[in-house]
This record gives sequence, C-alpha cells and structure tokens, in this order.
Amino acid sequence: MIAIIDYDAGNLRSVEKALNFVGEEAIITREKSILHSADKVILPGVGAFGEAMKKLHCYDLVTTVKEIAKSGKPLLGICLGQQLLFEGSDENPGIEGLSILPGTIKKIPDCPGLKIPQIGWNSLTITPGAKLFQDIPQDSYVYFVHSYYLRATNRKDVAATCEYSTTIDASIEHDNIFACQFHPEKSGEVGLKILKNFANL
Repeated sequence: MIAIIDYDAGNLRSVEKALNFVGEEAIITREKSILHSADKVILPGVGAFGEAMKKLHCYDLVTTVKEIAKSGKPLLGICLGQQLLFEGSDENPGIEGLSILPGTIKKIPDCPGLKIPQIGWNSLTITPGAKLFQDIPQDSYVYFVHSYYLRATNRKDVAATCEYSTTIDASIEHDNIFACQFHPEKSGEVGLKILKNFANL
C-alpha cells in the first residue's frame, strides 16, 4: 500500500487516481500510524514553499516525514514535494525546508522567449541506471508546472535533468529517497511507468 501524505496539497486525487490506474492500492492520509505502516510514501505538492512548510508543521508531519526518510522506506516527492525535501527556497527566504537532502531551490532565470513558470512538456536527460526511469527512453517528455527549480548539492543524486533557461534537476535519487520536479501523474504513459517503477521498488 502506498500512502499519499495529506497536508492540503492540490494534486492528491490525481496522484491517487494514477496509482490506482497502474494497479496500486493508495490511501490519502495524515495519520502517522498509517504513514509509518505503508509500504511506500508519496509527498505531493503544488503551491508555495513557505505555505507548504507551514501546513506540514500545522499537521505535525515534519518529524514524521523525516522519520520515514530515515527508515529506509521508499519516499517519493512530487513537484513542490521534491523541493520540500531540501534545505530552503528563494521563493520564501528564511523558511527552512525538511533538509532531508542538501540543496537549494532557486528561481528559474528570466530568458528571452521563455515564459515563467514553465508550464508544459519538456524532455528529460536521464542518468543511466536511475531506478525511477527503468525502461523509459532517453529524451522522454514529461509535464512541468513550476517557477522554481532544484540545484542539488550532491550531483550524483541527480537522476534526470531538463533544460529550461538553465539546467534543472528534474529528478533525484538518494538511497530510499526519490523525487520528481515534474508531475508523473500528468505525464501520460511515461509518468505512469515512473509511478509503477516507484511502486515496484
């Protein structure tokens, strides 16, 4: 069973439906006992970094997410959920992230001809051997909606990148910690395969 952390993030139901579509049992919950007993956990997210951290604190979930990360249980951050795993964001300076992995969230630089936020499909450069991307072709397209991007401190943790004004760390893998800046639940067959790969870990 895969537990989706409920802290009023906006993409809960779409993640649940995508998991159900690939044959996985999923539950949306903020009950700590269920989160700890689940086989795998997903931290979704859309919106602002600071508000999301406020909600996680409000529901007393910060320690729970950190405990899950330390437990060895597979944990997947999606979109804002990826950003929250890191130390902080230029979007809300001074607000500490979960700091599960080292890195910072930066604003996508202005670039002539490119709109910010990045909304739409972009191709991935996949790191060979990345577990989330098993049997997924290089340069596959996935769906993004974001104005801020991850710059991971440990470059060996980067599982995929994309180009949009700058090089964006589009996915990370570190031991049992996985994350995607894009929305696999909105990325068609490629996204469903990514979710299935996570479920099969």
